[in-house]
Amino acid sequence: MGLEGEIEAIEDEIAETPYNKSTEAHIGRLKAKLADKKEQLETQSSAGGGGGYGVEKTGDATVAMVGEPSVGKSTLLNALTNADSEVANYEFTTIDVNPGMLQYKGANIQLLDVPGLIAGAAAGRGRGREVLSVVRTADLVLFVLSAFEIEAYEQLRGDLYDNDVRLDGSRPNMTIAETGQGGLSVTSRSDLDIDEGTVKEVLREHGYVNADITIREPLDVDRLIDGVMDNRAYLPSLVAVNKGDLIDREYLEIVHENLREVGVDPDDAVMISAEKGKGLDALKERIWSDLELIRVYMDKPGQGVDYEEPLVLSAGETIGDACEKLGGRFRERFQFARVHGPSAKHDGQQVGKDHELADEDVLRIVTRR
Repeated sequence: MGLEGEIEAIEDEIAETPYNKSTEAHIGRLKAKLADKKEQLETQSSAGGGGGYGVEKTGDATVAMVGEPSVGKSTLLNALTNADSEVANYEFTTIDVNPGMLQYKGANIQLLDVPGLIAGAAAGRGRGREVLSVVRTADLVLFVLSAFEIEAYEQLRGDLYDNDVRLDGSRPNMTIAETGQGGLSVTSRSDLDIDEGTVKEVLREHGYVNADITIREPLDVDRLIDGVMDNRAYLPSLVAVNKGDLIDREYLEIVHENLREVGVDPDDAVMISAEKGKGLDALKERIWSDLELIRVYMDKPGQGVDYEEPLVLSAGETIGDACEKLGGRFRERFQFARVHGPSAKHDGQQVGKDHELADEDVLRIVTRR
């Protein structure tokens, strides 16, 4: 039958099985088996290669631009970067992954204009799995929607979910500790949406025989499986509504209502016109803030503070992380550092590698001779 046939058969059985307490464990076992088969297919596809969609990550962060064909992603990429992506007014214009570099606040942010997704991409239509695999490696997903086709958002988000991309969330708060004996033991620190028997069925389906499972948040079957699987990608997302120059004030209210219907707060979406260059400054700022990047200005001995080319890190990173990024003598011969700015308790505070940096800190690293 092959993996694809097995996956289709399991999906059909899940769809045909009525959900109730008596079938909960059975459905949980089917969903666990389905997740395992999909992971096998993903591994098989990766080993076989697909060609044309391998993009090396460069810069300080990567943003994947996701949208239907001809929604304006290539035009937007060209407007935000110095890329030269082929653009035309017909479907399937982007025939490969087109990278460009957005330079903003001293950061180099790689933008990937992936081929337009079509319905059924997660099932492999239009080389969909290869496209979606590129999205999984990004740090932020930017949905580019047409103001006239907001409903596409649900299909796009669904395809990402089917390809194991979990947007705007975090890994389930649970742990699995294998033991030598005793079978499966479940400890829950909160109310579960599933019973203990279903939890054990899912774990057995994934090969666990003896283990202590500790669950610290309410879980349904799908979240439980996410906690068991290692191939889930948890990414933040942002919505940009393109072609805003083509709508009037009256239709704008319709756009807002359409956004609400697909679960997007209109205040969280960025209205733009890629062709006219409108709204791009607001979009750049949202990309920056959603990536949670920070700038650290290096105080270089004999040269002063370099405000032109900051060291760009992620929020929450430490001086140790800064040393790793700088490499060389900073990593190997670090002695201590002095910090001026938001993260310092006082000007010129002497700190070690564990000190957490903040945006616009000034940092001097002192190394051993």
